[in-house]
Amino acid sequence: MDAYDEEPEALNGPDGPAGARRAGGPGTPGEDTGPGGTGTEDTGGDGAREPARRAGLAALSPRYRLVAGGALAVVAAVAAVHLGMVFLSLAPANTVSKRHAKAVEGWVYPEFEQNWKLFAPNPLQQNIAVQVRAQIRGEGGDLRTTGWTDLSAQDGAAIDGNPLPSHAQQNELRRAWDFLGTTHGTDNRPVGVRGALSEQYVRRIVVLRLRRDEGLDRAGTIERVQVRSRTVNVPPPEWSREKVSTSPAYRVLPWWTVTGDETEVGAR
Repeated sequence: MDAYDEEPEALNGPDGPAGARRAGGPGTPGEDTGPGGTGTEDTGGDGAREPARRAGLAALSPRYRLVAGGALAVVAAVAAVHLGMVFLSLAPANTVSKRHAKAVEGWVYPEFEQNWKLFAPNPLQQNIAVQVRAQIRGEGGDLRTTGWTDLSAQDGAAIDGNPLPSHAQQNELRRAWDFLGTTHGTDNRPVGVRGALSEQYVRRIVVLRLRRDEGLDRAGTIERVQVRSRTVNVPPPEWSREKVSTSPAYRVLPWWTVTGDETEVGAR
């Protein structure tokens, strides 16, 4: 009998004759037959996947990583030097730009020359102290002149070591003196209505400060006050070639008569 007749059901089976089953059918060796099978090759049954491939510098060997890191460091250093040189060439003249002027010019000109200047405030390079003295009339009618009282030094002492200094300690006297300086001419005479207002403002401040001195308050009545400023240039650092005079310069205003209202305000 023919060998194909051993299994009669195989003649009419869905896979045709026995031993000729179609690929992908059940029982095909070497293929996934599980419920989620996709016909892919078995990987051993442990479910492990291949690690993801690294990108960027991580994909390089340690030697090439070192080379790439060094190149980035060099680029960053050159960029920082370039930005610093361009900044010094555009900023207002200062101690650093004066000392390294040749190096800055050699780097910037002519390739990176600019026809504009960088806006930057010019910091104050002077110490300005506002001082006052007064003429006091005693109970016997005698008039005496006090010595100079440094009001700026009093504010500095109140600010030094104080984590939360008041706005008055920091700015009241300084802004008042700036206001007076911009509203007065070189002859110390007021210019316009604002000049007279600035005089009144400064006069009230100094009277209030003098009245805080208990000994001076008991000495008599303040009749006149005189204000002056003492300006000293801040000395340059030791490594700078810049030379400035450190001798004090004084701006002395004329005597001001204290009105009754200002004396009463000071007494309160």
